[in-house]
Amino acid sequence: MQRLTAAAVLALAAAPALALNAFTATYQASAMGMQGEGRMTLTPQGAGKWKYDLSVRNQLVNLTQSTTFEEKGGMFRPLSSSDSSVVLVKRKSVNTHYDWSSKQATWSGDIKDRRKGPVPLQPGDMDALLVNLAIVRDVQAGKPLTYRMLENGKASSTSYQTVGKETIEVAGKQLSATKVSQTDGKRQTIVWVVPDMPVPARILQREDGRDSYDLTLTSFN
Repeated sequence: MQRLTAAAVLALAAAPALALNAFTATYQASAMGMQGEGRMTLTPQGAGKWKYDLSVRNQLVNLTQSTTFEEKGGMFRPLSSSDSSVVLVKRKSVNTHYDWSSKQATWSGDIKDRRKGPVPLQPGDMDALLVNLAIVRDVQAGKPLTYRMLENGKASSTSYQTVGKETIEVAGKQLSATKVSQTDGKRQTIVWVVPDMPVPARILQREDGRDSYDLTLTSFN
C-alpha cells in the first residue's frame, strides 16, 4: 500500500464523513446466471443503533444478511448479525454475536464447531455487510480502504484498491462513479461508488473469472 505523509494523514482525518440516514435501495440482481431483485435498507433502532439489511432473490437463490450496529467514534461497530441462504435446495444459517465488553465474537448455527469462536475483537472490526457501508463512506472521504473483517469464525484483513472513474447508469441516469476492487484468491469483488450516495451503485462479485453476483442500483430513497 502507498505510504501516506503526515500532511496526507491529517487531511484524511479532517475529511467529512457521510451522516447516517435511513434509506431503502433496490437493485437489479443477477445470481447464478438468473435475474432477480436485490434490496438494501438501513433503519434506526433507537439509542444510536441501526439495522442494515441486504437481500438477493431469484428462482434459484434466496440470500438474506442483516447486521445491527452502532456508530462509535466514527466507526461502524457490529453488535449482532445473521446470514441465511437458500441455494437450490441447500439451506444455511449463521448468526454472529459481538460482545464488546469481553471483546469477543462468537458464532452459532450451521457452522463447524472449530469456527464458533471466540475470536478476539479489535476496534474497527466489522462484518462483510458493514464493509459495504464503510467503502462508500471512505471512498467519498478519501480514506484508505483497508478493513479487518470477521466472518465464519475468523478474522481477516481486506484492502480495496481504486481502479479509476467510470460512467455507470443508475435509474436511467448516466453518473460518474469511482470504481474500487479487491481480490481474495479466486474471488474478486468490484464496487462502484457515486458521489453523495450512501450505498454502492453497483456490486460485482466474480469467482474463477466468472460473474457470480451482480447488483446494479435501480432506485433509492
